[in-house]
Amino acid sequence: MEISTDIVKVLRDRTGISIMQCKKALEEARGDVDQAVVILRKRSGATADKKADRELGAGAVASYIHDGTIGAIVLLSCETDFVGRNPDFVALAREIAMQVAATNPAYRSVEEIPEAARASALAVFEKEIAGKPEAMREKILAGKLESYFKEQVLLDQPHIKDDTKTVRDLITEAVQKFGERIEITSFVRYSARG
Repeated sequence: MEISTDIVKVLRDRTGISIMQCKKALEEARGDVDQAVVILRKRSGATADKKADRELGAGAVASYIHDGTIGAIVLLSCETDFVGRNPDFVALAREIAMQVAATNPAYRSVEEIPEAARASALAVFEKEIAGKPEAMREKILAGKLESYFKEQVLLDQPHIKDDTKTVRDLITEAVQKFGERIEITSFVRYSARG
């Protein structure tokens, strides 16, 4: 099947991914843009996994201030200055700063949750499931813990502008788009409201 440049452009505008990757995804999807988007998302996870052990040597610091009362600063790291200075990369860093300002996450990833916080939550949820059948308790407990910490972990939060994606999805898509390892290295949120 011949893929027109117009349809490739539509997919590229929608995803921001390279023309060649868009064309290959469209060929695999036989010209269906929605299927091509799914194919590209699936591939972005594999791309991010391949680049996970590369060294981060550059990045961008972005900030977001809301009404002069809430502010956030994010350090989004990448491998090269070429990507770190890219306007789309800087815009992504600002987007994440906006997410931090809006949602006030406590942790960057699940791995950063202290054991004491896990133990406290576990103690509360174990009391809640005390009357449940033994076979179901472990699954219920795991679900409650995941749900409780999901809102507190930046990478697992639904994106404030598109709740079909998480912040982790944004990072994974950026890895595919820029071809480099990208990571939220640190973030901080300030509030004048106490």
